Amino acid sequence: MTAASYRVGVGFDAHAFEEGRPLVLGGVTIPGWPGLAGHSDADVLAHALMDAIVGALREGDIGRLFPDDDPAYAGASSVGLLARVADLMRSKGFELVDADCVLVMEAPKVAPYREEMRARLAAALGVEVDRVGVKATTTEGLGFTGRREGAAAYAVALLERVGA
Repeated sequence: MTAASYRVGVGFDAHAFEEGRPLVLGGVTIPGWPGLAGHSDADVLAHALMDAIVGALREGDIGRLFPDDDPAYAGASSVGLLARVADLMRSKGFELVDADCVLVMEAPKVAPYREEMRARLAAALGVEVDRVGVKATTTEGLGFTGRREGAAAYAVALLERVGA
């Protein structure tokens, strides 16, 4: 094993809530809540995970790959974009070893949707579900997430060079 065999990336994303849009988190539409504002479906969880993988690949960030001023990505499924990032990862000779993600928001509760989120993210990445962790936390009323103005997500991804 060499130092170049493994790569770590960290991702972050945040979006404000916006009435009239579906709330999509980890590829799962959660009914009864306002969605998140953004050019795509604004899935902060998928965006943070994509950014972690793209960072580990040293490819910049997802805004470079999927610019928010490109009409091709208007309303795009972020899980679909995650699958494209997985293709890029494999084309660069890497595979996902593990990823862990944290949603930061006061509501809704994520627990009822967690396993479906993990399954959708893992499917987009082409890996077993046990390689993708999803959890949630609040900020105890502090900051924009605490005021229920939006949601944020963090992710970390560990990649391994195939055949290293």
